[in-house]
Amino acid sequence: MRWSVSSLVDAMHLGSTGLPVGGFAYSQGLEQAHEDGLISDRDSAAHWIRDALILVLARQDLPYWLACHAAARQRSWNELDDLVQELVALRETAELRIESAQMGYSIMQLFHQWWPAPDGRTADAFNASGGGALENPCELPDALQRKLACNYTAAHATLCAIRTMPATVGLTVYVWSWLEAQVMAALKIVPLGQRDGQWLLHQARQWIEQSVQIARETPLAQAGSAPFGLAILSARHETQYTRLFRS
Repeated sequence: MRWSVSSLVDAMHLGSTGLPVGGFAYSQGLEQAHEDGLISDRDSAAHWIRDALILVLARQDLPYWLACHAAARQRSWNELDDLVQELVALRETAELRIESAQMGYSIMQLFHQWWPAPDGRTADAFNASGGGALENPCELPDALQRKLACNYTAAHATLCAIRTMPATVGLTVYVWSWLEAQVMAALKIVPLGQRDGQWLLHQARQWIEQSVQIARETPLAQAGSAPFGLAILSARHETQYTRLFRS
């Protein structure tokens, strides 16, 4: 597949930790795992991050991401609506639901900047050049936009579909963003050094490929996970003393 510069910039932009959706504020249970002595060094951090990716995200969130992307590409808004509601219901704890909603809301505030113009530019750039008004060229229903703002996974997949980003590329970007946030959380919490962080990211390259492959091979009817330990840690983290992270 040949990439245009615009497509590459889209992927880099969406995958950047500088994208202001607030992912840096969450550890997704990693902080409580460290508090309980489950994570104490580089290797135990790698074990935790790998298991969270392969056993939880790859088997639940990522298949749903692909389904949301496909529904948005086909403009199947009713199907996308159902998928959003299912994803919201799959969040095991209050703080995980709040995290997804806050990040979903943040990314939805950026949608108008990403609406595709006829020449491939964003709607804002197209409008600024006098090309016309592109308020919502994809005709994404207002009610659905409000629901997407309750779930980051669905909102991210929809944005990638609207920008016509290929599913595998968009999913890889989603995983990389999650992974980088987890590694940065480990660096702050354990704490680890910068070389340890780079080691984790290099190790994670194979995990990313594996997780994307699992997601592509998992029918939506079989998507799901049972992370009891993660749910318990997340629930306990809601009252953890002197927290650095919001989840």
